[in-house]
Amino acid sequence: MTETQLNGAAVGSGPVPGQRTGARSADLHAKLDERAREIVARYPADRSRSALLPLLHLVQSEEGYVSPAGVEFCADVLGLNKAQVGAVATFYTMYKRRPTGDWLVSVCTNTMCNVLGGQQVYDALTEHLGVGHDETTTDGSITLEHAECLAACDYGPVMTVNYDFFDQVDPDSAVGVVDELRAGNRPQPSRGARLCTLKEMSLQLAGFSDPRQEAVADGVPGDPTLRGLRLAQQHGISVAGYDPNTPIKGRDTGDAPAPATTRPAAATGSTAPDVKAPDDKSPQVRTAETRAPDAKTPAPDAPGAKTPVDGVP
Repeated sequence: MTETQLNGAAVGSGPVPGQRTGARSADLHAKLDERAREIVARYPADRSRSALLPLLHLVQSEEGYVSPAGVEFCADVLGLNKAQVGAVATFYTMYKRRPTGDWLVSVCTNTMCNVLGGQQVYDALTEHLGVGHDETTTDGSITLEHAECLAACDYGPVMTVNYDFFDQVDPDSAVGVVDELRAGNRPQPSRGARLCTLKEMSLQLAGFSDPRQEAVADGVPGDPTLRGLRLAQQHGISVAGYDPNTPIKGRDTGDAPAPATTRPAAATGSTAPDVKAPDDKSPQVRTAETRAPDAKTPAPDAPGAKTPVDGVP
């Protein structure tokens, strides 16, 4: 497939110009229907729309982004309209709405990382790669973005590649990582398993294991993560009454699980009896009918309503 230009950034995937969305959607059905059915089967029959999130990841694992044809595919599988699927796809930032490179490089530029040099890292990558936020390099390999927070302030400034962490980066080390990626290598993240491409990662997020030997590996914890544990050990701090030599009981050891404790339901003071609603009613409707089954029965917190004491009705 020839590269096309999108906002000045080259992309090497996506629908062929002029190809109808319906035709591309049919291609997706041919490729993804079996796995789509497996995803939908994970959920109760009347809750199939819960499969939308992994289905979007499945589409992204094939297309490299959630394409218009992918939106149509998800809508067809779940019996939704495209507006409903699009609303979900545009809400979560992990779903990309235009062709994305194999390597999504995110640099945290929020307060803590910014103070430590995150903006300088992002600026260096922008100049080196020749792209800005949410743009892809001319070879289609790397998409750059600045992130508001990557939830790793104690390792700042941080950069992620397909959401795997590279900690305490500086402009030189960040440029070195992207140069390795463009050379076809997969540098080892600071923490976690080896890198996966965006499509490989999306397939795992859809709930399918990656057969590659290097896809899953034991990562190493970082020193800031272990700091609290080491201080506790240094000062002899432990949980009161905790014996680390006590084995954890479970089914594998033949020990019976501890009996479940039951707590009496708290009295609500409601004057409305419980109403058994059909399964197809939403939780909001069920709650409303339980609180006030008809117009003549006031809700307990309605103005002027009196809460009766227990006794003979």
